[in-house]
Amino acid sequence: NFSPGFGSTPYKEVQPHWFFCRRADDNTSWHPFSREDSDKLERANNTAREKEEEVVVAVDGERYDVHVKERKRYAVYWEQGPTEVRRCTWFYKGDKDIRFMPYPEDFSQSLEDAYMIAVTLDEWKRKLDFPTGETVILHNPKLIMQYQPIGLQDEWVSSPSEHTRPRTVKRGVDNISVEIPDVEPEKVDHLVFMVHGIGPACDLRFRSIIQCVNDFRNASLSLLGSHYKRAQQDGLVGRVEFLPVNWHSALHGDATGVDEDIQRITLPSISRLRHFTNDTLLDLFFYNSPTYCQTIVDTVSSEINRLHALFKQRHPEFSGAVSVVGHSLGSLILFDLLTNQRTASDAREGYTDNSISMHVDLTSFSVLKEPSGEPCHLNSDTLEQTLTRLGLQQFLDTLLAENLDLESLALCHDSDLKVLGIPLGPRKKILNYVKRKWLPEVRHRQTFLRLASGLQVPPQVNTDHDGNKSPGLMQEQTHFHRTQSITSAVDYEYFDVGIGQVSIEYPQLAFHPQTFFAFGSPIGMFLTVRGLKRIDPNYTFPTCKSFYNIYHPYDPVAYRIEPMIISEADLEPMLIPHHKGRKRMHLELKDSLTRMSMDLKNNVLGSLRTAWQSFARLPVARYSSCTAQLHLKLLWTDTLYEEAETSVSAEGSEQPEIKVGMLNAGRRIDYVLQEKPIESFNEYLFAIQSHLCYWESEDTALLLLKEIYDKMGVAFEQPQQ
Repeated sequence: NFSPGFGSTPYKEVQPHWFFCRRADDNTSWHPFSREDSDKLERANNTAREKEEEVVVAVDGERYDVHVKERKRYAVYWEQGPTEVRRCTWFYKGDKDIRFMPYPEDFSQSLEDAYMIAVTLDEWKRKLDFPTGETVILHNPKLIMQYQPIGLQDEWVSSPSEHTRPRTVKRGVDNISVEIPDVEPEKVDHLVFMVHGIGPACDLRFRSIIQCVNDFRNASLSLLGSHYKRAQQDGLVGRVEFLPVNWHSALHGDATGVDEDIQRITLPSISRLRHFTNDTLLDLFFYNSPTYCQTIVDTVSSEINRLHALFKQRHPEFSGAVSVVGHSLGSLILFDLLTNQRTASDAREGYTDNSISMHVDLTSFSVLKEPSGEPCHLNSDTLEQTLTRLGLQQFLDTLLAENLDLESLALCHDSDLKVLGIPLGPRKKILNYVKRKWLPEVRHRQTFLRLASGLQVPPQVNTDHDGNKSPGLMQEQTHFHRTQSITSAVDYEYFDVGIGQVSIEYPQLAFHPQTFFAFGSPIGMFLTVRGLKRIDPNYTFPTCKSFYNIYHPYDPVAYRIEPMIISEADLEPMLIPHHKGRKRMHLELKDSLTRMSMDLKNNVLGSLRTAWQSFARLPVARYSSCTAQLHLKLLWTDTLYEEAETSVSAEGSEQPEIKVGMLNAGRRIDYVLQEKPIESFNEYLFAIQSHLCYWESEDTALLLLKEIYDKMGVAFEQPQQ
């Protein structure tokens, strides 16, 4: 113990703050936890000294667990390598460093001990030499410097030119410039799953879906503080949790082996471009492949269900609703998945997994009877012959032990064969053979088309030599429109009338989504390519009652949905308001110029009309020979003036609310973002960026929050400018 010297200030122990490390390529950065999380870690650290077992603390909205003794931070919901955690008290910063970096804990403890002695004895200009060669000089409480010997390199050196340059040393987090994040509210009001599109990167910075969702989550937290401030103060609003759903790694992992197969046939030239194509654009073709489409859909649904179960386990008090977001191809995956969900009434009517396996939801043909009344008989090959043809005869005994023949094998799912111990590759071969060889034979014998409830395709109608429609098929179609109400399945596979979606089995989600948000979505294009002309206005997703199609005006991948529902009206998309409650300046200027042009036109026409009325009061006989042509021109001008007045009054009057089908409960579906001023100069230049802008768009995040909290009855607050 040291007693304070004459004129010295009493020594106060430094307050630690906990940081975590983030490594990207060759760059290492340290980021602080919130003060609340840091205090939790400090208390746990004090407790861990008395215990032998590991102490685990949930941080960052319970998305990470910190193992205090191990000093590691582990992700809870996604695959990510553990990152280092450090109890920080002393920091350094070189001339070229952007921010202060924390010293290792043992180094910091040595500095703290020396600082305590200097303060207590009031003896400064103390020099500390460390075994690694560094020298720290405590000139006074405000000035502490670290010196590096020439030629010595260690993990703290940023560049060789800094070897002899001193570094500024600071004690305590309060003495450095660092932004400590606010703690996230514990209460979660709503859960949102976000599904990415093609490729492993989600933006132009080649960031992963995890990093992009982190940005979107941070934007939503900021908007809650500005647009729902009063509700937060009253305890009515907590936060919205966003969790990423990654399916790309499962498709391109070792389990499928598709990357190796593609690499064998890839040309060696322009290798970087071909690698980019194989890793991103090929995902579109994979989704139209029977084998890999099933893999993608299974991965997305199982990952969503896994995340949902894990979230409920870690938040047992959660009672809010759940929504889903899909970007690009991810929105199409979710659309197909939600289209093929089943309600409780469907389950009661016998639409179980086994009962629909022979007429998968995405098919336009039912397994019915032939006109003769006889049921369709499948391929006459025996099970042994089929397995021999596939080179899988070693699994014959396994299947026979379960009394499986070809007919019962057609009713099996991938999970059924997995239980029998059949590996992934043989499972895919068997199921793919059944779908390719058996189901087309059944469909070929069908006389009836079972069209989807709500999605309509132009039917093939028989005609005679005079061009008259055959009444037989029309009667059969009427029959199917009467019976289709027993299922909510929506069919896209129209082999006889267009390019269809492959036949796969769609798993069921463990919850009913409240809202489906599509970002930069090609859904409309894919539906059209599949042969769909229109969507019935009465159609809704079986388990999801709200749907928003959000896009940037320059997004080359995005397509609209509303024209497929209301083809007779030319509806402009809904303009998403700026998060600050106004239009962007260049759009306001454009509208102002339009109004000025209209006002100028009206003034000119009004002056001409007044002049004509004055001119008309003169004796007509005197000017009859010279005014006939002028009279006709001014009549035309008067008509233009009246039309302009009508257009202005129509523009000024409030447009009646338009009901756009039931996909979004009668509300509008297509919502367009406002382009930035720089983007309006060259829309082609910013096309790719426009497709990747949604993750950082505060306007998009605010639209999601408004939809979520409107349903909760929480008032929206527009902040003052």
